[in-house]
Order: sequence, then C-alpha cells, then structure tokens
Amino acid sequence: MIQLIDKTIDETKQGSSFASEKNTDAQKKFYIESYGCAMNFNDSEIVASILFDKGYGTTQIVEEANLILINTCSIRDKAEQTIRHRLKHFKGIKRRNKETLVVIMGCMAERLKENLLEEEKLVDIVIGPDAYRNLPELIAEANSGQKSVNVLLSRDETYGDINPVRLDGNGVTSFVSITRGCNNMCSFCVVPFTRGRERSRNPNSILNEVNELWLNGYRELTLLGQNVDSYRWQNEEGTEVVSFANLLEKVAIQNKEMRVRFST
Repeated sequence: MIQLIDKTIDETKQGSSFASEKNTDAQKKFYIESYGCAMNFNDSEIVASILFDKGYGTTQIVEEANLILINTCSIRDKAEQTIRHRLKHFKGIKRRNKETLVVIMGCMAERLKENLLEEEKLVDIVIGPDAYRNLPELIAEANSGQKSVNVLLSRDETYGDINPVRLDGNGVTSFVSITRGCNNMCSFCVVPFTRGRERSRNPNSILNEVNELWLNGYRELTLLGQNVDSYRWQNEEGTEVVSFANLLEKVAIQNKEMRVRFST
C-alpha cells in the first residue's frame, strides 16, 4: 500500500560525499516537501543535489525559502487534494514575498502539465520526473517573470551520474533507484503516463552509489524501482546483459556486510 507522506528536508546530514553546506544570509535557500511513494523521496534527493550544485542552501522554515518545491503524487484524488491544500497555505507566503518561486514537481505535474499554472495561480514552475536537470534553467526563466513548464518524458534518463543528497537523516538506511518508469499498463495505475517507459540504470553507477553509502556509514539499502525485479540493463553493443539477479549478486559481493533489500 502506498501511504501519503509529508517530509521536509533534513539539514543535519553532513559528510564529504554529500553536498550539504552551511547557509549564509545571502545564500538562496530552498524548502522541499515530498508526497507519495519512495521513488518521489529519492527524486527529491536528486533535485536537492542539483540545487546544491547551483549554490542553493536548505531551510526547514518555509518562510525563509526563495524556492518552495512540492514533489507530488497522483495515485489517488486525495493525494492531489492534499497538494492543493498545501498550495493555499503557501499563498500567504507568496503574497508577502513576491520573489519566492513555487515549483510543482512529480506525477501531478506530469499529469496536469500547464493546466496547473492556470488552476493554481501562484505556481511558477511545473516540472515532470524526467526534466529535473532542466530545473536551474526554468528557475532563471521564472525569475525573469515567465512561468515555465517542462514535462517531457525520456526513454533514457536515469539520473545515474547524480549523487543524491540524503534527506532521511538517520545515516544508516537509504534508497538507491535502479529503474525508472514502467511498461505494465495496469488499468488502475497512472505510473506509465506520469513516469514514462521503463528503463534500467547502468549497474556501474548503482555500484558506485552503493559504495559511496557504505563509505559514509550506511549499512542498509533498498534497491528501488516502479517494477524493481524487471531490471535488465545491456550495453550499447548488446554484448553485456545484467539482470536483476546479477545486480543483486554484484551489490552483495562488492559490500559484503551491507544489508540489501528491494522494493517495488
């Protein structure tokens, strides 16, 4: 069962491999909330990494933020209504500071697209799950007064080269995404339409991320995907194929004392 969750960024995470930095008064800050499945929380960590690279700091106080991001879920109508309720809360903040930008990310952004800009007047940026690399450019456009949308789905984006900033705060367990999207067109599920076709991440990038977690004190990880056991990666020449079973073996051999779970 997918449970609706509200979670804000944890500023306490430090470490050489994590892009966490102390804020200065002059530094732009972002505040992020995530709702829905574990993949959304993992995506928020990817977005945090992208924003850190652009010089942003974090805040847990939404009134301090130059950038408010909401990573959304569309699994049920109640999930979307929760987002709309949060947007009403942010309206007062936006009224007091007109330079604050509000960003809608994730599945609700992908499902409703530019309609969100019309329905929710205070939204400045709508960005889908495969367009997070483009977020800095969209922020620049929004700062110039132009509302921005990028909800293009990709057949190859896995964010495999981005080291997520861990937001969980416990320093022991973490998620590692290995697939994105889904090819199963189940009648009750919105995922193929909001996250696109299934693609598997390069196993070397997965192993690098797992080792990075180990070196930073993590001792348990969950391999994550919309349909995790359908993982199947092959190189461009088709000479190397890695199945889900092969990947589990590689992870287990590389970090023998790491507890490994997996979740769809």
